[in-house]
This record gives sequence, structure tokens and C-alpha cells, in this order.
Amino acid sequence: MTSSLADHLRALPDEGLMALIRLRPDLVIPPPSDFSALAHRAQSRVAVARALDGLDTFTLEILDALRYTRVGHTSSVEAVLALTAPAGVEAARVRAAIDLLRSYAVAYGPDPAVRIVGAVDEVCSPYPLGLGRPAEQLDPMAGALVSDAAGLRRTLLAAPPAARAVLDRLAAGPPVGTVTPASLEPGSDSPVRWLVDRHLLVSVGRDAVELPVEISLVLRRDAGPLGQLHPDPPPMEAPQRDPAQVDRAGAGQVLELVRNAEALVETIGAEPPAVLRSGGLGIRELRRYSKTVGVDEQSTALLVEIVTAAGLLGEEIVDTKRVESVFLPTIAYDAWRAMGIAARWHRLAVTWLTMTRAASLVGQRDDRDRPINALAPELSRPGAPAQRRAALQVLADLPPGATAARADVVEVLAWRAPRRITRGVSAGVEASLAEAAFVGLTGFDGLTTYGRLLLEELASDVVDADDPLGLNSPEGIALIGSAALLDTLLPAPVDHVLLQADLSVIVPGPPEPGLGAELELLGTQESASVYRITADTVRRSLDAGYSAADLHALLARRSRTPVPQTLTYLIDDMARKHGGMRVGSANSYVRSDDESLIAEVLADRRLQPLNLRRLAPSVLTSRHTPQRLLEALREAGYPPVQEDATGAAVLARPKVRRGPPRPTWAYRGVEDPAAGVRLSTPRLAGVIEQIRRGDAAARVARRAPVTVRANGAATASHTEALEVLQQALRDKTRVWVGYIDAHGATASRLVRPVSMGSGYLRAEDERTEMLHTFALHRITAAVPEEG
Repeated sequence: MTSSLADHLRALPDEGLMALIRLRPDLVIPPPSDFSALAHRAQSRVAVARALDGLDTFTLEILDALRYTRVGHTSSVEAVLALTAPAGVEAARVRAAIDLLRSYAVAYGPDPAVRIVGAVDEVCSPYPLGLGRPAEQLDPMAGALVSDAAGLRRTLLAAPPAARAVLDRLAAGPPVGTVTPASLEPGSDSPVRWLVDRHLLVSVGRDAVELPVEISLVLRRDAGPLGQLHPDPPPMEAPQRDPAQVDRAGAGQVLELVRNAEALVETIGAEPPAVLRSGGLGIRELRRYSKTVGVDEQSTALLVEIVTAAGLLGEEIVDTKRVESVFLPTIAYDAWRAMGIAARWHRLAVTWLTMTRAASLVGQRDDRDRPINALAPELSRPGAPAQRRAALQVLADLPPGATAARADVVEVLAWRAPRRITRGVSAGVEASLAEAAFVGLTGFDGLTTYGRLLLEELASDVVDADDPLGLNSPEGIALIGSAALLDTLLPAPVDHVLLQADLSVIVPGPPEPGLGAELELLGTQESASVYRITADTVRRSLDAGYSAADLHALLARRSRTPVPQTLTYLIDDMARKHGGMRVGSANSYVRSDDESLIAEVLADRRLQPLNLRRLAPSVLTSRHTPQRLLEALREAGYPPVQEDATGAAVLARPKVRRGPPRPTWAYRGVEDPAAGVRLSTPRLAGVIEQIRRGDAAARVARRAPVTVRANGAATASHTEALEVLQQALRDKTRVWVGYIDAHGATASRLVRPVSMGSGYLRAEDERTEMLHTFALHRITAAVPEEG
């Protein structure tokens, strides 16, 4: 029979070790040297807390039952079954929970002698099952009361309603309550004082009371010693909808998400905002973008975070001396914009699922009572990706088309991982579900079919977080999986428009990239599917190099309805006037073959601030720049064209600025070095082989001459010494400690360990009644006291 975790791990087959490492990959990052080191790491406080964080409520209740039924250092499965039988829980479910604890190496050993690793008592409640200490240990008078069963029953029946409510609250656990000192003073009429006077509660300080375990068990007689168990998650009301209806709702939001993301980045590119010294985006800019895009500020903040994390938005330094930067679209944005809607959504959705940013915190106050801005470093939350996936997984476990309220999802998550779900985390889960609806993964509070497939892809590593679209694959941007499924739900891109008599342009579906670029130049977007052609947009097209014939041909080719005659006249009229006036630099000049037009401009009072001077019948000069002169003439209603030094017209297509993306480390991350790590089977086999070889070498070394002796016994491994100390701490036994003192000399001392942590061992020398502190790195050996 194995008595230590190291022996238990050493006896496991390779398959069992692989299962353990898959559940707790942090144990092999970096790979331990031998099984003693692996056991030491598995029993550390941090590793045990991380393992318990992933266990559900029922498994933790069974762990408490093992702790409560311990006799010495071991418990048994039969003792736990006897304790859970009154609660009506099936024995198979109890055994399955214990097996799960064994698979996590939180418990180990055969059914008659199950051991629990020591750090469990450190990270869990000091009151297993919510039960306090024995009455005799707390107070002799309380011990006398509980020894008289009839007297205890009469006292409980005599308790006033307020006092009985206090007892029921403490009986449910934990058994310790905090009260005001005044309520414990003699003569107080508080229900707590009534209970203390009758020894139903025991005062354990100026402001705390404790309920003895015997009284708790009497109060729990209906539910059993364990109290209320929770073998199943709370029921959910899941109204059923047609899965196709849920998919259509999600697909509609996908179109909105992609359109809003494109509008946001284009707006930022037109007038790049400055990066705050704190690293975020200003509140005024966020509000302005919210009005421009047409969504609320919280959704705009989420959109900003997603496009930045996806690499579509970056920063560029504009002043190296003062280190000032602005936000700019990146080159990746141009590639993203050229893709189809499904591929564009896929990148945004994967980014949202994997980014370590909590956009829901934008607008809240930090610890210094300052508002948190979008893109600020304070929004980094390493656990955000796991939280989003956990919330969506609850929906994924429901049948297709089933919907669920957000509060119900929080309750199920609180059962699945009670140590992780706190009040703040509950708000984060609800925010994650709201963001999932905004991203288009859910519709009518139900998970879409393509959203379900995307979660499966992420779980199976089909999607590469660094290359979510598969751009580096031989297939290029070919749609696969969830993106291909979504593409079948979206309306097909259209290559035509419907021209109306009022010069509006209706796009009967998402425009293909070529049509979208033409519409952006030729019209002004009024809604998702409506553009409007005006004199300014026609001039803008002519400035970009189109001729009147080009525009007529473009409209004839793209429109499925006749081109309105008013639009034809507008284009011809603007083309006839376009270029009739030229602007150059004198600082700048205006020239035209139409001398009457030059005279009209010179006499125009609106242009007097330009200080125009007539050099010739067809030439005017100005001290202002050509750009300023162009703007002034256009504001006055003239259609000038800029020309260069050779007299050629300068095309006015705006120059697009692009900046480098932000560092990806600010957005991608994991909760800890091992979270989210998936080790392949060959790599697992290599790690296990390395541990077994290291363990064999350590056993050979233990047979070699020892370096430190203590009371006739010795240890040769510092790691094994730490394991001996941990066992002595759990067993509360004495141990010989060999160490290097302050003068560099070897010494030994017989002590009883009190605590070990933060790099130090604190132990009591019972012979001198002194407490000694040893640095762990100076300890060379540890041997249990013999006999």
C-alpha cells in the first residue's frame, strides 16, 4: 500500500499519468525532474487551488465528506457512502465523484484508505461540510448540554423565532458568525445573547460565535449530516425555437457587426485620434464614434477592442520627441476588407473568443477612482477567454434551438465551478452573453449552429489563434467549418444596385468588394443598404479620375433599373464644369480659359479673404495654399480642379495612412502558464519518459554515499527532504532537519514543523520551546524521528 503521493504517482501506468497531466498541465510546466518533484508540485497550494477551481459543486461536497470522515490521515469510500445515504444520492454517483478527485490527484489510495493531499485543508474552508468543532472542545457547558439529548431538544424548542433563524443559518454552514460586541454583552436582548446564555452558541471572540457540531447535526436531522447535496445542476427553463430561426437572427447580427466594424475603422482612418498617455482611447472620441457607427457607447467600446485585437487597428508614432501616437488602420485591414462577409466575421468572432480584454469594464472606475477608457491596460483580464467559452458551453450543452436566460446560465456555471463564480464574475458572465449576441454567435438567447461549430473548432485546435482564417494554409482564404456554414446562411453578395428617381441607390444585399468600393466613391451611405448620389459625390468621382462616360457606363452596368434622367443631367453638368478652373501654387493660382469666369471669381465677395490678384485675363494668384484655395472655391459653389507644375490634373483620391498593429501580447493570453495548454500524445509520452528516467537516476543516487546524516538516517535529495517535511507537517510529527547555518557549517536539529511557505520552514524545538525559521534552500536533508 502506498503511503505517499510520490509512490502513488510512481505506481500509475503511463495512461494514468497522461490522464492526470491532461487535466492538470501545470504540473509539467516545466517538466519535473522525478516523481518526488511531481508530487511536491501537485501538493502545492497554488496547484491544488487551481485543480479545485475546475470541480463542480457536488464533487467539492464529496471532498468535504472525505475530509470530515477522516480517521487519522485516511478516510474510506464506505464511510462517505454511509454519510451520503440519508440524502438519497446514488452510490454510483458518489463513487464517480471520488474517482474524479483521484483523477485530479487531489485524493489517492484504495477505497478502504483514501488520502487527501495536505494543501486541500489550506485552500478549502476550515469547516468541512459547514460543521464546527465539538462542543466539549469549545466550552464545557456546551458539552454538558449536548450530552443530554432530551435537554438539548427542549432548549431548541424553546428558542424564539429570531434565535432559531440564527441557528438555522449557522447550521447550513459555515458554523461561525460575526456579531457586534454589544450583542454579546450581559443583559442584551439580542437573539445571539439568548443562544450564548443557553450554550447553544459559544463565543469565540469579541465579535464571533460558533455553533458546535453536535447541535448542527441535530438541526440537520431531516437532510442528513451532509445537509442539502447538489448532485445535479439547477434546472433551466429552455424554451425551444426553430434552430433555423436562431441562425437567421444571428446571421442578421453578423451583417451588422461586419458593417459596424468597417464603418468604425474607416472613421478612425479619416481622422486618426490621439493615443492617451495612459494608452487608451479618449472618452470624447468614443462618444463620437458611437454616434457615427450608430450603436451605444458600450458596444462601440467592444467593437474598438475587437478590431484592435484582430490587428485591424494599430498605432503610429507622429512625434518622436514627445512620444505622441495616433490610432490608424493597419495593412491587415485592407486584406480583411477584401474578404467575404463570412470570413471577415470569422476573424472577429475568433478574436473576441480569445482576446484577454474585458470591454464591459469601459466607463467604470479603477482603484484610483478614475474612469477606465477603451484600449486602456486596465482592461486586461487573463481569465476572460475561459469565461466566455464556459458561458457559451452552457448554451452548447442544450439541444439546438434551445434558448436560456442569462441568469440561468450564471446559476449553472456557479454549480459547475463554484470557486470561480463570484458576484463580480457573475456580472462578467452576463456581459459575455450580451457580447456574444452582439458578435452574432447567439440569436434569441440561443447558440447558433455555426457558433456551436466554432466552439468545437476552438476546442479541437482547428482554429489557430495566430492565423484564425487559415491565411497561411495552402487553401488560402477558402472557407471551411463554421465560416462555410455561416456563408450558406448569409445573402449572396450582389453586383448590382437599384437606382431611384430621387438619386438614391438601393443595394439589395451585401455588396461585393468591387461594388462596395465604387459605391463608397460615388455615393454617401445613409443606411446599411441605401446610398445617395449628390453633386459633391459626383465631383468626388471626377476628382478621382473618372470621366462622365466612365460614370455613365458604371451606372448602366451596375443598375438593374433605368438610370434617372436627372442623374444623367447631373453628371453631364458637373463634368462640363469640372476642370474649367485650375488651381496651382504661387503660393497658389487660379487659371481658366473662360475670362468671364475669372472675372466672376475676382468679383465674388465671399472670396475676398483669399486676397486674389489678377495677373492676366485668365489667371488669378493667392498667397494661400492650393488646398485652402480649393476648399474656398468649392464652398462658394465653383468646381475647380488642382493641377501640378506641368498643367496635368491632380487626382484627388485620398491618401490612405496605415499603422502597425498593436503588440498581440496585450490581447492574447491565458489565465496562467498552463491554462489552455494542450499537450499531444507523443509530447506527453516524452514528458513521462523523462520523469521516469529522472526518478530512476534519483533512486540510484540515494544508494550512493550520503552527504548529510541525522540520527543515523539520511536523505540525498533536496526535493525528497521537502516531501518529508510536508508529510511531517500533515502528520504533526517530529523530524530531523539537516541544514547549512549562517556560518556555512552543517548542522541538524530535531523539530516539529509548524508551517511551510514563502520559501521558509517554521518549526518548534520542543526541548527548548523555541520557534526556529529555516530557509528552504539551506535545508539539505530531512528524516522522520525513529520510534
